[in-house]
Amino acid sequence: MWSIIIALFVTTIVAIFVLKGYKAQVILMAGGIVLMISAMLIHQGLPLPAEASTGSKWLDVFQFIKITFSTQSAGLGLKIMAIAGFAFYMHEIGASESLVRVLTRPLMHIKHMPYLFMAMCFFVGEFLSIFITSASGLGVLLMVTLYPLMRSVGLSRLSACAPIATAVAVEMGPAQGNVNFAAEIIGIDVVDYVVNYQIPVAAAALIVIAVLQVLVQKYFDVKSGHIASEHLHLAEGIQTEDTAKKAPVIYSILPVIPLVLIFTFSKLMIDTVKMDVTTAMLISIVISLMFEFVRRDNAKEVVESIQIFFDGMGRQFANVVTFIVAGQTFAQGLKSIGAIDVIVNSAEHAGFSPIMMTIVMVLIIMVSAILMGSGNAAFFSFANLVPEIAGKMGIAPVMMLLPMQFVAGMSRNISPIAPNMVAIAGVADVSPFDLAKRTAVPMMGGIIISIFVSILQF
Repeated sequence: MWSIIIALFVTTIVAIFVLKGYKAQVILMAGGIVLMISAMLIHQGLPLPAEASTGSKWLDVFQFIKITFSTQSAGLGLKIMAIAGFAFYMHEIGASESLVRVLTRPLMHIKHMPYLFMAMCFFVGEFLSIFITSASGLGVLLMVTLYPLMRSVGLSRLSACAPIATAVAVEMGPAQGNVNFAAEIIGIDVVDYVVNYQIPVAAAALIVIAVLQVLVQKYFDVKSGHIASEHLHLAEGIQTEDTAKKAPVIYSILPVIPLVLIFTFSKLMIDTVKMDVTTAMLISIVISLMFEFVRRDNAKEVVESIQIFFDGMGRQFANVVTFIVAGQTFAQGLKSIGAIDVIVNSAEHAGFSPIMMTIVMVLIIMVSAILMGSGNAAFFSFANLVPEIAGKMGIAPVMMLLPMQFVAGMSRNISPIAPNMVAIAGVADVSPFDLAKRTAVPMMGGIIISIFVSILQF
C-alpha cells in the first residue's frame, strides 16, 4: 500500500513541476532518486543487483545514474548525437536546402490545385524528416522554401503552416531518436524495426493525415472566408540569414547517404557487412568534407567547419541524452518501489486485456507529449516501463512500443507550446493556438489509425 501511495505522490509532484516549466531532466531524475530511496526505506527494492553494487545501497542510487550515463553515452546516445551533428552540418553547407529544392520542383505541375499541392508538400516534408530529424529545424527550413510556394498557389497562412508543422509527425527511419530508442528497448536492429514494424503503420498514418489535412484546411479556409482561387500568386518571401547560402544541386545527395549506407549494409541487401547508424554518419561526414574541399578554395575553412558537427553532438547530449538518463532514472524508481507490479496487477484484476493496457500506455504518452510539447520527452520518460509491463501481461514489448512511438511524435503537433509549432507560427505571424486547431484533427486521425494498425499487426 505504501509503495503505490509514495509512487502516486512523487509522480504527481513531478508532473506539477514539469508543467510549471521546471527543467524536466532535473525533475525526473530527482523523482527517480526519491523513489529509489523510498523503496529502500520501506524495504521494497534496491537500485542495483548485488553484482553491480558499490557495497552501499545508498550510493547505489547514484551508481545507477552513472552506469546509465555510461551506457547511453556509448550506445544510443552516441547514435543520436552523431545524427544531430550530421543534420547540423548538412544545414551549414546548404545540402538540406538543396534536397528541398530538388524535391519541390515537380510540385509546380499541380500548382493549379492548391489543396492537393498542400497535401504533396506534406508528403515532401515527411520524406525530408527521414534525413532532417529536428522538427524545429526542418520546420524553419520548410518555411523558407515550401511556405512561399504554398502561399503563391492561394493557400491561407494557417493552411500553409499546417503541413509544415506536421512534417515530422510520423517519425520513421533509422535516423530518428525515438525510433532508435524503441529498437534498443525491444532488442532488435533499427533497420529490422523500421522495415518489419514501422512501414505498415507509417503508410496508413500518412495517407489518413494527408486526406484530413486537405479536408480540415479547406474547411477552415472556407469558414474564414478565404477562397484559394482569389489569392493566387500571393507569395511571401521568408528571409533568413541562410537564404543566400545556396549549394550545388549535387549536394542534394549528401543528406541521403547515411540512409543508403544503413539499408545497403543490412539484412535487406549485404548482410556480410554490419553498419550501425553512428558509423554511417561518420562516413557521410567524411564524404561531405570531400565535397566541400572540391567546392571551396579555403582548406582551413573547410576543416574548421567540422566543429559544427561536434557542436551538434554536444547539443544533443545536453538536450536528449540527459533526457534518456533522467527518464530511465525515474522508471527505475517506479520499478524499485513496486509501482509497476501494482499497475499490472490492478489492470489484471480490472479485466484489462493487453490491448486495453496498450491503449492506456498510449494515452499516457499522448497527454504527456501535448502537455510538455515534446514527443521525445514523453517517450523517453515512459518507454522504459514497457518491457516489464509487457512481460507481465504476456505480450511482446513491440506491441506497446510501436503505437507509443508513433503517437509521441503526432501528439507533439497538437501542442501549441511545442518548439516547432511556436517557431513556425512565429515566422508566419500567426497564433500557435490557431495553428494547433488546424493540426489537431489530422493528428488525432493519425493517432487512431496508428493504434489500430499497430494492434492489427499482432
